Amino acid sequence: MRLRGRSRKALREIAKACRREIDRLERKFSRYREDSLTTRINQSAGDLSGVEVDAESAALLDFAATAYSESDGRFDPTSGVLRRIWNFKSGRLPSDTEIEEIRKLVGWSKLEWQNSRIVLPLRGMELDFGGFVKEYTADRVAELCRKRGLKSGIIDLGGDLAVVGPHPNGDPWLVGIRNPRRPSEAIARIALRSGGLATSGDYERFMIVEGKRYSHLLDPRTGKPHRGGPACVSITADHCLVAGIASTIAMLHTQSETRAFLSDVGLPHMIVSQSGKISGTTNHIVRALGPIANGPPGAVLAPTLSFKTA
Repeated sequence: MRLRGRSRKALREIAKACRREIDRLERKFSRYREDSLTTRINQSAGDLSGVEVDAESAALLDFAATAYSESDGRFDPTSGVLRRIWNFKSGRLPSDTEIEEIRKLVGWSKLEWQNSRIVLPLRGMELDFGGFVKEYTADRVAELCRKRGLKSGIIDLGGDLAVVGPHPNGDPWLVGIRNPRRPSEAIARIALRSGGLATSGDYERFMIVEGKRYSHLLDPRTGKPHRGGPACVSITADHCLVAGIASTIAMLHTQSETRAFLSDVGLPHMIVSQSGKISGTTNHIVRALGPIANGPPGAVLAPTLSFKTA
């Protein structure tokens, strides 16, 4: 987080509140925690009585249902089970039989979601909030800062960004977009004064088998890594949550389809093709080839907490 204000003491109190909110959402939605809502839902798989969820979780699930429908199944929170057979450190491709078996557990259309109750009907099914809760958290923390009176700052959660407000002098935040083939360099920078930004790319985890590149971007409809799409897509929107889901869906199209999809949704964006060509509609792209600081994919902002007083 980078927060700017007049009082260092006030900033520290706001930062503590932000950390509490991040921790709350992590406890609630992490699939790695035994006491999380996600774990409780997944442990109920096969139990047709399901699990009743609170209003916040219901709103996120409604959003996920809409994203699933409008993406023709490219966005699917039940697809996390695919990681059971895809290990990108192994250098091994799963067999067709393994893929077909695990696909039986994938599909938002298989579950039941209504009246704040979710049912995973098949034992072994899973729901994973990980594909969108980080972006939601960034939005929540930025809104918390604004409600506490901050007018300048930016929240960076692993490359998913939500702007509290521009620099005190009105200048935008400059966010570096990593070169997908040379991650130590920025291929461009995007200026942000408000809203959120998210980047999806094929470079975070991948393996090369028999000369072919297989990225971690798994298509829920096939159970396999998507091939033929762009190298990365960055999207800005009023909310990081919207930008994040849109960038994920965009990456699961071919390069030509990606442009058509993003034109239809009407969000400012930047596409980096497999050849490194930049295209897009955002008016705030600055070409920037060169070294960048270490940090999460997408963002050239300090990954640790820092404070500055105006």
